[in-house]
Amino acid sequence: MPRISGALVTRKRRKKVLKLAKGYWGAKSKHFKMAKQAVMKSGNYSFVGRKQKKRNFRRLWITRISAACRLNGINYSSFMNALRKSGVAFNRKTLSEIAISDEKSFKDLVKNFAS
Repeated sequence: MPRISGALVTRKRRKKVLKLAKGYWGAKSKHFKMAKQAVMKSGNYSFVGRKQKKRNFRRLWITRISAACRLNGINYSSFMNALRKSGVAFNRKTLSEIAISDEKSFKDLVKNFAS
């Protein structure tokens, strides 16, 4: 029985990697060996980036809430503590959206719960 060549599988694997490396600078988009390294590295960056994105957005929301709180004469930690004690379950994303889009409602929140 003849040996089955693995050319089909090898070609598919290489084409897949080169497709992922499309648009990379220089030989990284043309040569399989360099493309494979670049794709692996970019995958690691993507993985880390997805985690950092969550952190960065949380920091942004906290900064927005803090700025809105200062305009209303209270600091961020006191405001969040007052909300937690009163049982209001708003997450930071929602609070930051309220602070930006509807300043009057945010002012009422501060007045009612942080007094």
